[in-house]
Amino acid sequence: MKSFVHASVNLRKEPLRDGVVRLAIDGRLDSDGTGQIWRDVTDSVAAAQVANVVLDAAGVDYCDGSGIALLAHLRELQARSGGELTVEGLRPEFQQMLEGWAPGDLARLGGGPRETSSLAAEIGEAAVEVWRDIQALISFVGELTAALGFAALHPRSVRWRDAFRIAEAAGVNALPIVALISFLVGLIMAFQAAIPLRQFGAEIFVANLIALSMLREMGPLMTAIILAGRSGSAFAAELGTMKVREEIDALKTMGLDPVVFLVVPRVTAAVVMTPLLTVFADLLGLMGGSVVMLSLGFPLITFFNQVQYAVTYGSLVGGLLKAFVFGILVAAIGCLRGLQTGSGASAVGESTTRAVVSGIVLITVTDGIFSVVYFYLGV
Repeated sequence: MKSFVHASVNLRKEPLRDGVVRLAIDGRLDSDGTGQIWRDVTDSVAAAQVANVVLDAAGVDYCDGSGIALLAHLRELQARSGGELTVEGLRPEFQQMLEGWAPGDLARLGGGPRETSSLAAEIGEAAVEVWRDIQALISFVGELTAALGFAALHPRSVRWRDAFRIAEAAGVNALPIVALISFLVGLIMAFQAAIPLRQFGAEIFVANLIALSMLREMGPLMTAIILAGRSGSAFAAELGTMKVREEIDALKTMGLDPVVFLVVPRVTAAVVMTPLLTVFADLLGLMGGSVVMLSLGFPLITFFNQVQYAVTYGSLVGGLLKAFVFGILVAAIGCLRGLQTGSGASAVGESTTRAVVSGIVLITVTDGIFSVVYFYLGV
């Protein structure tokens, strides 16, 4: 039996028996211990040249992300040679972290030069990546639905203090930018609509157009896009930083579900604040339209009567329903991209970018679905 003894970790290699090479690791697989033993254990696995390698990790009393990376590296190294590496005796919390590593994760983190491939191969890789992303989204929707259902049945399980803090940061602090953008959108739309309507002497119907477009469409849509760029990116950056610092793995090790512990408060806060911000956006958009109507010579009471005539409660409720769904999408996609953050200096930035882009795309697609449904319902 050959042994490699280091300060905090030991490696033992047993003789070949029944065509199986057995390795045993004892000690701490932290950043220091993993760095000390990495070359020795890699050389041992590479020199084994057998189909089956068994790694006994029962003696590992501590393992962080670097240790998990070593085990994943050994597993992929043996797989590339046509064999299989089995890890035995690893503690359940560490085994759960190891199972989170998908094949090819280490290769993507390596940063080496990318091999050239044909256009068909790149299209196929992109299609596979999109399919995996859809699968991850569906899985996350199921987890989030179960977590929200559990939170509804057990309200005390929700971290309400964090939810209120997030609601303040994502909702109250976003009120000035939402108000400014909505006021300018209402004002710009009113001026643009007044130009063609003036040809028919129908400038008074600018009020109808502004009221319907703001309450049904522009109010919830602009609010959701602002929150996607402001709050969705913040959620992705927060959870992504926690993922890079291995705080997410620490929560799993302690038996805490990250979806319940981190995602539910953020989704709850976004669901509550998005409709409220939409109401303010509708109000400020109407104010912007009223400024244009006053500049065209119409009294404020005329604008008010036209809005009251054109708008129904269905228009307001339809817009708030959109805002409710948009709030779920913004928070959920931001948290999902944060939990999907990889390792490296640029990982958090990539997750933030993906959260904003995915959020805006999903908001637009969902808004189109709402428009078709409302059209056939006659809303």
